[in-house]
Amino acid sequence: MSNLLYVECSPRKKRSASIEVSRAFLDAYVAARPSDTIETMDVWNLDLPEFDGEAMGAKYAGLSGATLTAAQQAAWEKVAELAQPFAEADKLLIGVPLWNFSIPYKLKHLIDVVSQKDVLFNFDGNGFTGRLTGKKAAVIYARGLDYFSSSSPTPAAAYDFQRPYVEMWLNFVGISDIATIVVEKTLFGPELDESARTEAKRKAALLARVF
Repeated sequence: MSNLLYVECSPRKKRSASIEVSRAFLDAYVAARPSDTIETMDVWNLDLPEFDGEAMGAKYAGLSGATLTAAQQAAWEKVAELAQPFAEADKLLIGVPLWNFSIPYKLKHLIDVVSQKDVLFNFDGNGFTGRLTGKKAAVIYARGLDYFSSSSPTPAAAYDFQRPYVEMWLNFVGISDIATIVVEKTLFGPELDESARTEAKRKAALLARVF
């Protein structure tokens, strides 16, 4: 039995392409692996703390080996609490809409909070080592525009800071087994939107059965 963590990143809910395709993935996954457990982390419902002076103090105390104050300890416990679902999961499913050519600020906030030494990665004189090794991830990317065609006004090489950032972060924390599905052109009218979603859901269902 495996544990799958689904990270939901869109506030649009029923109108969201990333959620719609992610749900198709989950439906197929549950059908194929009914004994597995699924935990949902909705970044819009998380109580994300400010990474403020106390959290920064705890971070640098950890780097230097200093004793944490009570306030720093409380801040660091919140960091560890938010990171725990990632540590406990065997597999990740992340649905990521594109915002301003990148990722939603709530997801970035979560990543900034939990991506800490001795939490999601180790650091020594030899460099960084992710702590989430042995896990795998599936990422559903949703985009309103066209990033792949040769005539696109927003070619991926110049405008896509969504997929490269997410995959860099996954690699950084130790996950290199990454499957991706992209649904785009959702702003090109109802017909293209529907066909893009339908094709992405088909791919998601196929992926889920072997994930």
